[in-house]
Amino acid sequence: MSRLEQLNEWLAQVLPGKSLQLSPASADASFRRYFRVEFEGSPSLIAMDAPPPQEDCRPFVQVAQLFLQAGLHVPKVLAEDLQHGFLLLDDLGNDTYLQALNADTNVADPLYRDAFNALIQLQQASQPGVLPPYDEALLTREMQLFPDWYIARHLGLSLSEKQQQVITQTMDVLNRNILAQGQVYVHRDYHSRNLMLTAPNPGVLDFQDAVYGPITYDLVSLLKDAYISWDEDKVLDWVVRYWQGARAAGLPVPGDIADFYRDFEWMGVQRHLKVLGIFARLYHRDGKDGYLKDMPLVMDYLRRACNRYRELRPLLRLLDEILEIKPQEGLTF
Repeated sequence: MSRLEQLNEWLAQVLPGKSLQLSPASADASFRRYFRVEFEGSPSLIAMDAPPPQEDCRPFVQVAQLFLQAGLHVPKVLAEDLQHGFLLLDDLGNDTYLQALNADTNVADPLYRDAFNALIQLQQASQPGVLPPYDEALLTREMQLFPDWYIARHLGLSLSEKQQQVITQTMDVLNRNILAQGQVYVHRDYHSRNLMLTAPNPGVLDFQDAVYGPITYDLVSLLKDAYISWDEDKVLDWVVRYWQGARAAGLPVPGDIADFYRDFEWMGVQRHLKVLGIFARLYHRDGKDGYLKDMPLVMDYLRRACNRYRELRPLLRLLDEILEIKPQEGLTF
């Protein structure tokens, strides 16, 4: 029996006597699939198909409850079959932030304000020992995706011992900063494809990989989004607005905006390395080429940040070498 047949059979048990229509709602970078479930006389629902052993629904259920208690607008779990990897959720609609955002900051400002408020609300609810720690081992494992998948597999290059040392030293520098940041609940993919236009706004999706870690991580996901970019002056303005709100809420952010912005940028370098590795892996291992078009923006974020900090310029020089870009004096990206 196919997964879709199993899902239909389970839904018939959960929603007895209903004439159901299923249509694809979305798919993500994992093995999970989502279907919109429609039936006469009721609002549509969402069915998640997360096939074991590749996926485990339990973190989704746990984090959904945790985030709901924190006051976030997340899908409610209406029914579950954890053994077979099926969930029935309420439907937050079709309208993502990415679809709504454009160059008009009159549109973007209120949407990001809502996203900041929701993020601060989540972070205020944070407690240690509830979610897995975003520790040095996990941070490093994520960054290692860059040399393993982007450099070795995507570019087909082998690093010299000296070049590998640059990668290792950069990881150490980043980890020291990141692990010293204030620790909060981290969604881990808080960006325009996972935020929905809803009431209350935003609806928040794709949170099953949440951890307890650095306070700047989700802000980086949001403002250095792999799928939409903004002028750096505008990003700085938004960072300041979030920082002001976080300070007022008593969250563990530095008292100096310059220190917070540095933390934000360095956290971004960790994420950009990870994302470039993931996008390369999605293409070469999983046959998903839709993320290749997003690589140049992520690389641009990475190069700009590395160019601004002396400690990160060895990584910029390495990028110049592997991408065969000739550095120019005083160059900024």
